[in-house]
Amino acid sequence: MAPQLLFYERAVPVTTERHRDVAVNPRRDYGFARGAGVVPLTTAEVPAAAGAYAVVFVGEGDEVGLAAILGVRDGENLFVDDDGRWDAGYIPAFVRRYPFVFAQQHEANRLTLCVDEASDLLNREGRGERLFDSTGERTSYLGNVLDFMQRYQVALQRSRTFARRVQELDLLRRVQAQIRMGDHGGTLQLGGFRTVDRERLKALPAETVNELFASDGLEALYLHLASLRHLQGLGERAARRGAPKPRLEGTGDDAIDGGDILLN
Repeated sequence: MAPQLLFYERAVPVTTERHRDVAVNPRRDYGFARGAGVVPLTTAEVPAAAGAYAVVFVGEGDEVGLAAILGVRDGENLFVDDDGRWDAGYIPAFVRRYPFVFAQQHEANRLTLCVDEASDLLNREGRGERLFDSTGERTSYLGNVLDFMQRYQVALQRSRTFARRVQELDLLRRVQAQIRMGDHGGTLQLGGFRTVDRERLKALPAETVNELFASDGLEALYLHLASLRHLQGLGERAARRGAPKPRLEGTGDDAIDGGDILLN
């Protein structure tokens, strides 16, 4: 799974002294995400994300979480075009929060808002939204950023709890998807992720099913399964960009057909 600081080169705490004259360009250029073939998702995003991406589980141990698969080549995001535009109806919150990120100070058990000073979305010429006004006070824009980041953090913690519960119930299996690369591009195997085993899900006792239903977890699991139909769409996107190079690898996994609508 991609690290927490996937896009960030030089994230530093936001302070009045350091960023008093900094503004964020309002033009949304997602070129910074071109190299991200996988990005994390929160459970709250699954209803929207499942309509555009293959939503899977990635990571190991306590780091298992939901993610959207965005590409099949090493270091390539098939949803960002040459002009930096995002080619899908939903953009993951992990991407939208850039150039901001929370850093956790473990000794103080608190979060600090940071910004990537290497981002070309930042400038000191006043183009876009200022972080601080002329008196050094926080602008409404920065206040909105903080509100978004705090809500994202809450959603992230809930998602981690959800992923742990899914593992406790032993619902996940490792898979390799057979991706067809257009009419004449052959196939490749895309692995390194996990999906819910439909038969194990159906075998859960009623009490557990009700628990998942009440927390919206059951909806997320079935939307995850339905979203796997988008794996074949990745193959078609990749075929339009040239010969495939596998991005994720794995061996000994269950095989699924990227063209299937659901796992059986």
